[in-house]
Amino acid sequence: MRTEDPGWTASADVVVVGSGIAGLTTALEARKAGRVLLVTKTQLSDSATAWAQGGIAAALDPEDSPEQHLRDTLVAGVGLCDEDAVRTLVTEGPRRVRELVELGAQFERTPNGDIALTREGGHHRDRIAHSGGDQTGKEISRALLEALAAVREDPQIEVVEHALVTDILTDAAGRACGVVLHVIGAGRQSGVGAALGRAVVLATGGLGQVYASTTNPPVSTGDGVAAALRAGAQIADLEFVQFHPTVLWLGRSAKGQQPLISEAVRGEGAVLRDVEGRRFMNGRHELAELAPRDVVAKGVMTAMGETGAEHVWLDARHLGGTFLEERFPTIVARCRSYGIDPATDLVPVAPAQHYASGGVRTDRRGRTSVPGLYACGEVSCTGVHGANRLASNSLLEGLVWGHRIAEDLASSLGDAHPGDPVERTGPVGLLAADARPFVQSAMTAGAGVLRSESTLTTLAARLASLTGDPASERMTPDSWETTNLHTVAVTLGRHAAMREETRGGHWREDFPDRDDPRWRGHLVSVVDPDGVLTTTYEPMKE
Repeated sequence: MRTEDPGWTASADVVVVGSGIAGLTTALEARKAGRVLLVTKTQLSDSATAWAQGGIAAALDPEDSPEQHLRDTLVAGVGLCDEDAVRTLVTEGPRRVRELVELGAQFERTPNGDIALTREGGHHRDRIAHSGGDQTGKEISRALLEALAAVREDPQIEVVEHALVTDILTDAAGRACGVVLHVIGAGRQSGVGAALGRAVVLATGGLGQVYASTTNPPVSTGDGVAAALRAGAQIADLEFVQFHPTVLWLGRSAKGQQPLISEAVRGEGAVLRDVEGRRFMNGRHELAELAPRDVVAKGVMTAMGETGAEHVWLDARHLGGTFLEERFPTIVARCRSYGIDPATDLVPVAPAQHYASGGVRTDRRGRTSVPGLYACGEVSCTGVHGANRLASNSLLEGLVWGHRIAEDLASSLGDAHPGDPVERTGPVGLLAADARPFVQSAMTAGAGVLRSESTLTTLAARLASLTGDPASERMTPDSWETTNLHTVAVTLGRHAAMREETRGGHWREDFPDRDDPRWRGHLVSVVDPDGVLTTTYEPMKE
């Protein structure tokens, strides 16, 4: 994107972008490979990880096994998971969770001292470790940040906060060699600069702010996916967007980050009812309210359509106030702040964007199609999630792939000798910051929970009406973010229009059935050196 010329330069062996579970894990472990520069968009503690309510999934119970966890993950992914990647996740996951405990993360315990496990949608076993009732992500983030604080004096690691990465730098051979970033505020570095490294790791999180309503924090503007596209990396499965079925409904005018009602509430026995009081998930799936999220979200949308309502009810009243306050203190407090008491009231809920199952395509070591560029966490597409993420697999994925990337760097970084950065294409034109609501409303209407040829055609036309100016002087973080959101929206919309079937997080009203003969495969997008976006279909290998 168009920026000012870098006014300063920093260098390290590895540049890690993002401070959630994926970025922090990678940064802490990658110190073994060389000097690390950790870049985060706002403050270290401001990431999607800290908002994670449910927990982290792993086969920790003696009666559970990685094989059972694998089966549940494959079912949720609706035929598009990379089975070897899933096997990596579920096999390495238990060890990584125990290492988190050794690092200081405190999970709920049973009376005999074992990690207490609960269940969420799509799981046939209790395998969700949680902390503080509904504050698992916050506790994991705390433990990792404390580990980082303990080594802040280590010359092997440096942190740059309030830094928005605008682009990935590549050399003449196409190898990643750093990032362009804009640092806000006073400090040793400010304004636009270049952070150079022998490898770059994207751990920038999700893209939820491309929709009008999302559970994602404000920082989730798809920066990693957009920057990776501009650098020539492959983007896969972007059409598979997970809409969480139980987000607190605050009225049709509510926008931005919305309060999530964790799936764990249904895991403890809460049920869904339509506005006329009828349970509607019985008979739709063997697990009823604990079916995979795409199934429950479709059930909620169907119930809303049948009754003409804008929400359904989550009924947790029978669980009792004492239990709810102890198990879900944050959720109960948030609901009560809006005048709703889950102990005595039905809670109005509706689907909202929650998670991107697709992203920057990687292999099982976290390597992208651009040499020297890695990705992990929600920004990535490792093949684990397929068409729909299994509940609480996301924290585990960031943890496992953060370690795997660090291990790959330890073995390969010594052979990495990138050249000087070169400009890959002419500068991408910037959109005005005030175009963001237009992009969000277009995406919500065109590529939301329900999609069709008509809505997606309209979406493409609306997005095409926005053109950036390569000579624009409006080089601000808001305009960079808006331009990134537009880039993500165009790519996601193209994927959704091409995939003429319904599968997982992609629901086409005009193609309501899963179509394995035609669509058991992946849509992959890439921007060529001339700046042209192309999308191809790759069938699954049998």
